[in-house]
Amino acid sequence: MNKKIKIGNRIVGDNSSVFIIAEMSANHNMDFERAKRIVYEVANTGADAIKLQTYRPDTITIDCDKEWFKTQKGLWEGMTLYELYSKAYTPWEWHKELKEYAESLGLEFFSSPFDLTSIDFLEKLNVPAYKVASFEINDIPFIRKIAKTGKPIIISTGIAYLEDIDLAMRVCKEEGNNNVILLKCVSAYPTPFEQMNLNVIPNMKNTFDCLVGLSDHSLGSETAIASVALGAKVIEKHFTLSREDGGVDSAFSMEPSEFKNMVNQIRNVEKALGMASFELTEKQIVSREGSRSLFIVKDMIEGETFTEENVKSIRPGIGMHTKYYNDILGKKCRCDLEKGTPMDWKFVE
Repeated sequence: MNKKIKIGNRIVGDNSSVFIIAEMSANHNMDFERAKRIVYEVANTGADAIKLQTYRPDTITIDCDKEWFKTQKGLWEGMTLYELYSKAYTPWEWHKELKEYAESLGLEFFSSPFDLTSIDFLEKLNVPAYKVASFEINDIPFIRKIAKTGKPIIISTGIAYLEDIDLAMRVCKEEGNNNVILLKCVSAYPTPFEQMNLNVIPNMKNTFDCLVGLSDHSLGSETAIASVALGAKVIEKHFTLSREDGGVDSAFSMEPSEFKNMVNQIRNVEKALGMASFELTEKQIVSREGSRSLFIVKDMIEGETFTEENVKSIRPGIGMHTKYYNDILGKKCRCDLEKGTPMDWKFVE
């Protein structure tokens, strides 16, 4: 069955183009004009959507310097969560104008909310879908509220055990929302290739009977492109104007030219995947004439016997099929035959 989900003006489905999302995250560096420039550059890459993250520092954590509120390692080592999110959040007053600007450029615009109030805020903006970040997959009241909106839900699974994914899916279904897309994800920034485990993608599709994709924090485009060949119908990558500009997510974000190249490569892979069919294309049918077939390779006279010396399998493929080779050996010819004549049953007595 062809599953399909509508997000804004786009269709995400088994037989549709891959839905490619550029994640702005914190790469606006708290500069509204930079945020608009990111939206503009995303539109020029051929991506389908721009995604934000909707929270305030005090809706995602508390201002506390106890040890368990500090990041212990990685890009943000030593920062408290409150300090990190104070630098990373997108001001809510930007959302409406960014949404209108994105839509004027032909992009879908939606966000990852991180608490119940941000869902209410995004509902007022009438976003076409919701993204559940990996670290929110175990916030069941939160997921339930999103599911109740009836809008498509894209869920990342970066820190999820199988039972976490199963519970989130069951909650969505309990609320009558079956428009769920699961994204393979690894919550490591950047993600080493050996930790990607892309073979989970077809397994996840079969296990949960849903559309699947990849939220990719690895460097480069290889894993995103490979995931498309494995059945990913959604690709999400972080986007920045330049990694040299800094910012909390810049180190694992793609620059415009890189993102555009990835989009083009994904579109080419989609074309190359084609259909599961053994039918030949028109060009293949023409090329088939260059294959092997049986030919007369020496002049023959009427009554002469066909042998390995005067009949051979050669190119081109316009003569008798080679499977009849042993059937005609030892038989006699009905007429004189010139070297280079395509073999035919009518020449056989």
